[in-house]
Amino acid sequence: MRRVSIFGATGSIGQNTIDLIARAPQEYDVVALTGARNIAQLAKDAIRLNADFAVTCHEELLPDLKDALAGTGVEAAAGADAMREASQRPADWVMSAIVGAAGLLPGLEALKQGATLALANKESLVTAGPLLMQTAAEHNATVVPVDSEHSAVFQALVGEDLSAVERVIITASGGAFRDWPMEKLATATVEQASTHPNWDMGQRITIDSASMFNKALELIETKEYFGVHPSQIEVLVHPESLIHAMVGFNDGALMAHVGPADMRHAIGYALHWPERRKLPVERLDLAKIGQLTFRAPDDARYPALALAHRVMNEGGLSGAIFNAAKERALDGFIAKKIGFLDMAQVVERTMDTMSPSTDRTNAHGIDTIMQADTEARARATEIMETMD
Repeated sequence: MRRVSIFGATGSIGQNTIDLIARAPQEYDVVALTGARNIAQLAKDAIRLNADFAVTCHEELLPDLKDALAGTGVEAAAGADAMREASQRPADWVMSAIVGAAGLLPGLEALKQGATLALANKESLVTAGPLLMQTAAEHNATVVPVDSEHSAVFQALVGEDLSAVERVIITASGGAFRDWPMEKLATATVEQASTHPNWDMGQRITIDSASMFNKALELIETKEYFGVHPSQIEVLVHPESLIHAMVGFNDGALMAHVGPADMRHAIGYALHWPERRKLPVERLDLAKIGQLTFRAPDDARYPALALAHRVMNEGGLSGAIFNAAKERALDGFIAKKIGFLDMAQVVERTMDTMSPSTDRTNAHGIDTIMQADTEARARATEIMETMD
């Protein structure tokens, strides 16, 4: 049996992963599941999958988790030390689906065990791409991308020589506000930004889709994972969300990955890699779909994209600063302390204020990265407090 762990089991990626694993329980030995505040779901899935270990990152919720798992044989724990233990328990395959920079450390620990890390946590590559990939190489571990876009690029490159790649095109739905008039964006509400036209995702990533910050993260991920130059990476708005990415080669050919808007497609590919197995996803009827549409992204509407290119060109700790500021700005928007358009301003101003004092030429290690993360969050908070 294959030993698997799922970090972020109660989120949308985690739930889709559980759906696939539960369809063939005889193939998997579930080592650990981790979650946040949805204790009922965490306990239910731990029991359903006969997991060894269930962890919530919130220590105050440990009594609730223990009560929910009483008599089941599933070990319950909570807090940072328990999360570390979960990531250090030997597993063959680990889903990294914790949202935000909090997913970085568990992912690194899993790689140190030599596991295959199915990476759905965007922030790991953004904040510490070189460290993550170096850790994988040092421990003979593998990182397989789970974002639909990067999974698409990964699949398009099977059997290809990376030196023949001219460009990588990452598609974007455009989010909830892709057709809104620009003047209306300043008054966009949290509720409006939390509804995605194509995908069923958590609130934070859905809002990031509306602001295109999720695509900004994916641009940086593409550079860090595939090693392509920033000038080779493009974004194309594709409202149907059926083409997830395209790779252009030096002979003019474009390899496009086409599939339904269902995360089980990318998760299943990572779960079974290097094999390709049958998955319970929709089979596209292209004749019924009729046409696919594309348009260039509006830089004024999506300032996050320019900030991503700034990060890729500056390197060093810029990714950690960018991501931390983005997370705090998103917190501020969700709490209705700042407006929708203010988020990009918070990130840009944070990056500006940290430029003179932060060495971006060399992200030395995890301590340096986490220090930059902490400082950027503090700076972003200060900046939000000065906004009207």
